[in-house]
This record gives sequence, C-alpha cells and structure tokens, in this order.
Amino acid sequence: MRLTAEHRFAAPADAVRALLVDPAFHRDLDLPDVALLEAEAGDGDGGRAAVRLRYEFVGSLDPLARRLLGRHRLTWTQHLELDPGTGEGSLRFAADADPRRLHGRADLAVLPDDGGSVRRIDGELVVAVPVVGGSAERRILPGLLRRLDIEARAVDRRLAGG
Repeated sequence: MRLTAEHRFAAPADAVRALLVDPAFHRDLDLPDVALLEAEAGDGDGGRAAVRLRYEFVGSLDPLARRLLGRHRLTWTQHLELDPGTGEGSLRFAADADPRRLHGRADLAVLPDDGGSVRRIDGELVVAVPVVGGSAERRILPGLLRRLDIEARAVDRRLAGG
C-alpha cells in the first residue's frame, strides 16, 4: 500500500534533518500505541546520517492480528538515513519476528521551503500475508501516518524552543 506524507516546518531544513536523526529526540518523543525500545545513531550509506529505532506496539490489536502474531510481540526496527548536504534519504522498517511479512520502504527528503522546510515521504507499506494483507495494510497505515504527524509537531515545537 502506498505511503505518502508531507510535513512543513518553520525551522530550516538542516535543523530538521539534524533533529530527525538524533536518538535523544526520539527517546523524548511520546507516540501513541508504541513504546520505544532502542534508539541508536549511526552512519548510513555514503556518509548519510542515520538513526536506528526499535519499537513495540503496545496498543490494542484486532483478533486477526493477534492470531497472526501468536505469542510473539509486535516489534519492528526502523532505519532513517539522511544526506546532510542534499536532504535526501530513506526510511525503512521491518517486523523483527518476520521481516518478509511486514515491511516498508520510502524515499524521504527534508528540503528548504518558503523560509522553512518541508519533509516529503513517498514509499510503500507491505503486509505480505495471503488474503488478509491488503486489509491489514489499510488498518496499519492510518496509525503510522498519525505517528508521523505527531513527530512533525514535536519537531516544530522542539526547534521553536518549546
């Protein structure tokens, strides 16, 4: 399922880029239905700045999702890489238990825009489970987009000094 989002920031692009790959920012971020298990900085491909985040879903799961998971917890790892010069990068995520069944990838850019900056995300969320995959994608995507919106508001607040 296609994953697209756009967020505008009052702050300059370089400040937004730096904050998005800062593990401390993510540790302080309060997102609904998920718990941050790990946040680590790293170096991405080609000198890109990177952050690796590991989450656990702690919200309510519908019966189908619970049945698919069995006794496993729903945890996943997310990688964000940004080129500090161009502002272009990628966002990748995959379930820890079976990355082939739940994963996604998106191109991401944080670019200057009208005195501030804009973040554009364009990619795909995949639930590779026969028969129910499309339905699961439609259920997952709104929560993922909501958390990206919350993250964007937190970026604006932090960079405004609030």
